[in-house]
Amino acid sequence: MPQHDSHRHDRAKVIKSLEDADGFRCVDIIERPDGTFSFKEFRRDPEDAGRWTLVGDYSHSSYSTKDDALRAAATNLAWFSASIKSGREDTP
Repeated sequence: MPQHDSHRHDRAKVIKSLEDADGFRCVDIIERPDGTFSFKEFRRDPEDAGRWTLVGDYSHSSYSTKDDALRAAATNLAWFSASIKSGREDTP
């Protein structure tokens, strides 16, 4: 096992991934080792063989709760806000 694997608790981790209804866009909610949260936006295109591509890195922002990070994602990403309003996402 590589040495860095023993320090996994020191890394940020994805605690929730929310896709749009079509499965082409996604928001990952991330928990940092210090207990704060952030998010990233991804898209999946057929020409990329279904791989997720980072299109919006909002991890420089810090939120004290998961719900705050979800609200910030909705504020910053129109498609995500529309998904929440239509009831397509599992959000608080």
